[in-house]
Amino acid sequence: MKVNIHPKWYPEAQVMCACGNTFKTGATIPQIKVDVCSECHPFYTGQMKYVDTAGRVESYKTKQSKAKSNLISKSQKRQIKREKKIQKELEKPDTLTEIRNQSKSKKK
Repeated sequence: MKVNIHPKWYPEAQVMCACGNTFKTGATIPQIKVDVCSECHPFYTGQMKYVDTAGRVESYKTKQSKAKSNLISKSQKRQIKREKKIQKELEKPDTLTEIRNQSKSKKK
């Protein structure tokens, strides 16, 4: 095995929760800060508690509202695609002389 590739092990690493609970465990870093622990998590306490960290709910709601505002029906998508295809066809040269003129201008 290679020497000095493993991180340092801290058998008495301190874990601190946002609720104020602290406990010790083994980890590769000496101090760990968490938002929710077994003392305050709704699953373990049996109490209904709203847990929102760093505005996750608000960011989800804004994402959903943007998605609803940008909805385009299938028929509208088809119409846009059809219009792009028609525009592309109109940009193409109509005659052989126009094609030759374009190729000559590109060579210069």
